[in-house]
Amino acid sequence: MKIGELAKATAIPVETIRYYEKIGLLPEPDRDTSGYRAYRQPHLDRLLFIKRCRNLDMAQEEIRELIRLAKQPEADCSEVDALLARHLVHVRERLKELASLEQTLVRLQAACSDAGTVRECGILDGLSTEFETPRTDDHHNHVPGTHGPGQG
Repeated sequence: MKIGELAKATAIPVETIRYYEKIGLLPEPDRDTSGYRAYRQPHLDRLLFIKRCRNLDMAQEEIRELIRLAKQPEADCSEVDALLARHLVHVRERLKELASLEQTLVRLQAACSDAGTVRECGILDGLSTEFETPRTDDHHNHVPGTHGPGQG
């Protein structure tokens, strides 16, 4: 199938498919006689695997590691379990951060007096001053690859 058909079958944009090829998550397909990429069932299967992992908020390096491990079907699955455990720690940390963010937003919204003007808006005043904001550590954000192996 061509890239547009693959994109439609997976609901993944063409640009993302090309990106996954570029970074090596998706193997490059053969080319047909016209020079167009010719995707096959393994490409579709891999893309759906990647999509499921991304839906679980897994980073690219985690997905790459799972793909590597999947190529060793007879190996002990403890590495897969360990990867998922690390990811679960990350998800739980993010949940704590999001709960803190929610509380900050609730406090900001509560700062709004029902006054009618923007000048009197407690929310804007709170955003303009040092309001208690959730603490963020760079290793807790969700930039792809930031919580891969060895990173909490």
